[in-house]
Amino acid sequence: MNRIGYFLLYVCLAAVALFQILPLIWLFLFSLKDNREIFAGSPFALPEQFRWENYAKVWDGGIGVYFFNSVWVTGAAIVLTVLFASMATFAITRMRWKLSGFVLGLFMVGLMIPIHSALIPLYSMFVSVNLIDNPLSLVITYTAYNLPITMMVLLGFYYTLPREVEEAAVIDGCSINRMFFQIILPMTAPVMATVVVINMIYNWNEYVFVNTFISSEEYKTLTVGIQNFIGQYMTDWGAIGATLIISVLPVIIAFIFFSNKVVEGISSSAVKG
Repeated sequence: MNRIGYFLLYVCLAAVALFQILPLIWLFLFSLKDNREIFAGSPFALPEQFRWENYAKVWDGGIGVYFFNSVWVTGAAIVLTVLFASMATFAITRMRWKLSGFVLGLFMVGLMIPIHSALIPLYSMFVSVNLIDNPLSLVITYTAYNLPITMMVLLGFYYTLPREVEEAAVIDGCSINRMFFQIILPMTAPVMATVVVINMIYNWNEYVFVNTFISSEEYKTLTVGIQNFIGQYMTDWGAIGATLIISVLPVIIAFIFFSNKVVEGISSSAVKG
């Protein structure tokens, strides 16, 4: 009976996995067809000819600039967010000072602030410091908006870290800065992978801030750049499918490589001990 139960469970899980993967398979086949195959043939039929030139076409058409802008803006925001959130979480959970609870509450208030309500104040602030149409405005905004959720994930894990490790480091003459960077950060690798993936998904797919703060084509990221590219190639649906594959591929690759760490980090941060 147990074997039958496990078999049925795996069959159900395989069906769910196939249901999740099916849209990606369809999009990949879509990107390798021309307009005639897309509209005349079956949606799931294999292409008569694998048109890899669709990818070369969109890359030469400017999608490469948007792609690299997304890469460096997303990467810079992730590094700053994870570093600042780790520092703040370490100070709140591992150090004793009077206003630690109040400061934590201020950070958590950020979870309740809608993005759209901050657009006008942020735009006015960036105009005053000459950061409109500058990628730094995106990096700063992404870092600030992702700090609360990143800290919330880190909090549970930091509470579980044994204080004996810190006490031994202090006895050996370790400074606070050295303790944080050489002892605490390496110990938080599982939950760090979790927050990196969470931040990457948000930063990579973000649209509102890019569309508001950036106007030059050379600074646009994929989410806004694809919109312009679709307008340029309105009738070439295979090229449009290629742009969508390029845009989702980095997130899929990141999740595949970090999936085990993500599950481990979520499980660890959910338990306070």
